[in-house]
Amino acid sequence: MNDSMTRIFLDHAATTNVLQEAREALERGYDAWANPSSPHAEGRKARAALEEARSTVAEVLCWRHDVIFTSGASESIEIVAERARIAGRAHGATEHAIVPHAMGPSSKVIPVGPDGLIDEAALDAVLAEGPALVAIQMVNNETGILQPLDRLAPKIREAGSLLLADCAQSASKYPLPDADFIALSAHKLGGTPGFGALLVKDLGMLEPVGGQEKGYRRGTQDAPSALAFAAALSAKPYDMERLTILRSRLDEGVKAAGGVVIGDQSPRLPTIGSVALPGASSASLLVRFDLAGIAVSAGSACSSGKMKESAVLAAMGVAPDIANGFLRVSFGPYTSEAEVDAFLAEWSRIASRARAA
Repeated sequence: MNDSMTRIFLDHAATTNVLQEAREALERGYDAWANPSSPHAEGRKARAALEEARSTVAEVLCWRHDVIFTSGASESIEIVAERARIAGRAHGATEHAIVPHAMGPSSKVIPVGPDGLIDEAALDAVLAEGPALVAIQMVNNETGILQPLDRLAPKIREAGSLLLADCAQSASKYPLPDADFIALSAHKLGGTPGFGALLVKDLGMLEPVGGQEKGYRRGTQDAPSALAFAAALSAKPYDMERLTILRSRLDEGVKAAGGVVIGDQSPRLPTIGSVALPGASSASLLVRFDLAGIAVSAGSACSSGKMKESAVLAAMGVAPDIANGFLRVSFGPYTSEAEVDAFLAEWSRIASRARAA
């Protein structure tokens, strides 16, 4: 166990803690507990809270178009993949697992290089085949690698295609890209689990289904969670300069003990560190860190429990002896230097034992 005898959480890319501001907004939302679709006074109060949250989300994110509330980024991606009014489908090779599932087997896979960045020549070839919905993450959820969407978005648009950007990891940390559809998750940034949003530039490019959320999603709307989501975004707790320094400390410590930092030559989100101990086992590393009181992961929370080979690392061509010893270390807004140092101390002990063995 670490010296403080308290657990250290370094898996914020999976889910981060609900911010105090979001908790307070959630409590206020519970006062407007009625169904927002009901016409009576209680329903109108809930509707007002919901629309207040919608306006705040748009304002904080500088989004001048439509906001559809969903259960999270996965549902947002599924809505667009299934209902975007454009014929083709294509997606990056390192997308979150929901993307290839939702886009279907006919979706063209755009490869990435060893740096984790989209192969732009391959993207150009896909775009030349005709208009398509193109799904490219802004930030990879396993490596933190940033795609150059500021450069890719214009060429996608000029080709008559539409860009779907998964911004679950980057929202509230970086400005949004100029995409046609953007998927967000509240629980990645201090809101409640099971809530998110789909930002839509032109609703006419999305097939409606009737029901709630302007006819684009069925089901009772969750005004309390919408208020919590808006409050979490408004809080803006991420000091990216501090977190950049902290992640550099992580990288240097990992390398000093004989580890590898994946994607360290690529632009990366400062809150995600992708590290590996060559020759080690991710499963074994997870157990050792958990016993030491430190929570980390071996990739996406949607797949890490299955301990499958990372499709992201495979797409980047990472050698098996490195990929097999991969861990994701991810920071929240208040992760401290002492917590990172505790991780590095345990990392060094494990690496030392591995060398001795």
